[in-house]
Amino acid sequence: MSTERARSLRRSMSPAEALVWSMLRREPFSAFHFRRQVQLGPFYADFASHRAKLVVEVDGSQHFSPEAAAYDDRRNAFMAAQGYRIVRATTLDVSTNLDGVLAAIAALLPHPPR
Repeated sequence: MSTERARSLRRSMSPAEALVWSMLRREPFSAFHFRRQVQLGPFYADFASHRAKLVVEVDGSQHFSPEAAAYDDRRNAFMAAQGYRIVRATTLDVSTNLDGVLAAIAALLPHPPR
């Protein structure tokens, strides 16, 4: 069941998620083997690198309600308890400041393997 859910989420990526995904597949990020729609316990991360223990979330407007914020807080707490750091960017951030979003992700990555 979880594989089906992940496949469905991958097929329905937003344009902002698709753009971030295309960047994570390039150097220097590709060295960290990011995956998309990764199941971590009962939750799904938009993008995750197990190697870097980093989750990248691209949040659309649906994340700004109090209920969604509470859910995101529970999800973040679970992922942090598993040793992951989380970078969150809004779809607006991605469309207006992609370089800043990528810099925030890069700042949390260990030095790439040589």
